[in-house]
Amino acid sequence: MTGLGPWFHGGVVIDLSPPARTGAPRREGLHRLVPPVVAWLTGNLVTWLIATRSAAGDGTKVAYWSTAGRRRWDSEHYLAIAKTGYEMFWCRDRYADFPDVMCGNVAWFPGYPMAVRAVSATGLSYELSAVLVAEASLLGTFAMLWHLLGARLTWASGLTLAIGVVFPGAIYFHAMFPIATGTLALLVCVAGVKRGSWGIAAAGGFTAASCHLVGAVAVGMLLLSALFAWQRDAWRVRIAKALASAAIAGCGVLWAKWLMWQATGRWDAYEALQKSSYQQSGVRQPFDEMRNAYDFPFGDWYRPQGPLPWLVEHSLGAHRSQLWLNVIFFLLVVATAVVLLVRHRRLGPDAWAALVLTVAIFLLPFFAGAEMSWYRNHAQMFVGLVLVHRMSRWIQVPLLALCSVQYALLASMFFAGVLV
Repeated sequence: MTGLGPWFHGGVVIDLSPPARTGAPRREGLHRLVPPVVAWLTGNLVTWLIATRSAAGDGTKVAYWSTAGRRRWDSEHYLAIAKTGYEMFWCRDRYADFPDVMCGNVAWFPGYPMAVRAVSATGLSYELSAVLVAEASLLGTFAMLWHLLGARLTWASGLTLAIGVVFPGAIYFHAMFPIATGTLALLVCVAGVKRGSWGIAAAGGFTAASCHLVGAVAVGMLLLSALFAWQRDAWRVRIAKALASAAIAGCGVLWAKWLMWQATGRWDAYEALQKSSYQQSGVRQPFDEMRNAYDFPFGDWYRPQGPLPWLVEHSLGAHRSQLWLNVIFFLLVVATAVVLLVRHRRLGPDAWAALVLTVAIFLLPFFAGAEMSWYRNHAQMFVGLVLVHRMSRWIQVPLLALCSVQYALLASMFFAGVLV
């Protein structure tokens, strides 16, 4: 016998090979989780350090590790939906000195609060459940991005993950908002398109659309996916997969409207509240909305009390530099896609999906008129990091520097209660 292996002895096969290394794949899988976990921990550490240099709206220290430091105006609506469901009423029926407009929480989608309700069934408070859902979603977001980047640590993937830690608007990933959950769902949708699984893509699209109206851009991307995805199938199958996945994703919006109808008796409850209380209806002129967003006087409306720390004092107008950075990011993603198309005459399905989603997410708030919330809606352009991975290091490094500075400014603006 010249080696260890199966051999015959008395008609019986005897295998002298060493036992299979069943632990190796498991260790390799755990090692692949290290970068996204490190990114998640680093994101919390960086945000905590910024919180220590900021001040709350009442002038006190920011309690980053408490639930109070992560709540803003919209957070109250999401918590109310999780606790008691939807409601809509005329404001003057409850508040005599209030303007004659409609009040309620039907302008907010149910995906995130329903997840909070499910976690709270374990006995945790709704507030703590809301933070846990957001942070778990953020960890999942880093893990899904890492998967889409190939789960290999290189300069390109490492820098891309670092940019994700301080992504523009990413302070809302840590807050009681659906932004992290919706972004994770969009990345799952992209992963489904890349893998060729219309079921996974549809599930991600449904969840994204049920978390936030911005997530409904997944419906449009999936409709277009017949042009760039499912390429192993015949055209009729590609079209069928695109239509089916888009239809299921669109059901996320229908589920939201169904819940609102059950509570209020009106199918147009969302539109009615948006029009009455927030003057958001119809299609706006996007450049006018950009100008309104840029000129909005956040620092005058919500100026914190008492003497301001240096970081807070210099962050009260940070939404302006935020808009410039978002425009730069948007243009870089589009330019990268164009360069890749010229060089290789094609884009992968994940790159196409990320490109369509990034463009739609950037434009939607300005067509819809979200002058006080575009900065957090734009955080879902995180999906564009799939294309940032393909950028030159000479672009990635300056982008990381710009994002780091802007993250500190916007996060301080958030902790001071200037942003809603």
